[in-house]
Amino acid sequence: MEMKNYTVVTEFILLGIPETEGLETVLFVLFLSLYLCTLSGNVLLLTAIISSSHLHTPMYFFLGNLSIFDMSFSSVTSPKMLFCLSGQTPAISFQGCAAQLFFYHFLGSTECFLYTVMAYDRFVAICQPLRYTAIMNHRVCFILATSTWMCGCVHATILTSLTFQLPYCDPNQVGHYFCDIPAILPLACADTSLAQRVSFTNVGLLSLICFFLILISYTHIGISISRIHSTEGRRRAFSTCSAHLTAILCAYGPIIIIYLQPTPSPLLGSVVQILNNLVTPMLNPLIYSLRNKDVKFALNKVLNKMGLIFENE
Repeated sequence: MEMKNYTVVTEFILLGIPETEGLETVLFVLFLSLYLCTLSGNVLLLTAIISSSHLHTPMYFFLGNLSIFDMSFSSVTSPKMLFCLSGQTPAISFQGCAAQLFFYHFLGSTECFLYTVMAYDRFVAICQPLRYTAIMNHRVCFILATSTWMCGCVHATILTSLTFQLPYCDPNQVGHYFCDIPAILPLACADTSLAQRVSFTNVGLLSLICFFLILISYTHIGISISRIHSTEGRRRAFSTCSAHLTAILCAYGPIIIIYLQPTPSPLLGSVVQILNNLVTPMLNPLIYSLRNKDVKFALNKVLNKMGLIFENE
């Protein structure tokens, strides 16, 4: 049998966002602005939750976790993308690529689990209001939050191990702006069918299971809200859930587009990933604060202490 000489890959070249030649400066300014808005918005929200004692409840505990995930999730891909757009080297080491893929799926899947936990929290608050404090006590909240981290870590470890146990040879050009499974696997010089099947099944099942559990929670919530006789009561119950539903739609929309397309367009895939990685984490603080008087009050106090706004005397 004829033996072929392969050059083992020690680094990958990120080709960036397709069809954007000549727009690097504009995209750099745009994405840097989005990234800074994501960080500042989530830092403000997290600071408001920590500094306001009336927000020390299970709902805001999980919301604080979401802010941490949003900042971290954006930071997995954005810095390298910004470096590349500014003219820096598009190369990323083999280990760096593996780390980027791991943390991308670790944080993404953990956030998916967290949305499910937040839906359960709203289910208990609205459907079992008298037992809410007993059910969602500090111990239970800690266990639920820790479980999301652990499940996300297991999920990402499986995907990263399957992807990077394969040998990679020339060419080493990744047709994307960061290391993700659909962009990396075609570069392997071995059979990738097992990794593709497991990755697709793992990501698909995780998303479907979480979405199904969220759907069950909000079906019960909808039934309970319809039974509330008071208009004010229905309005308050709906306002506490509408922000969470909006955030879930923003998070799941890109996932569905990315992973359910048989042959996704490279440009469309990049645009959707940017929505998922930058825009949704930036919008979450706005979504959760615009219709929430408690959060707006706490944010006003934080901004007032920083000297950015002044209370009317």
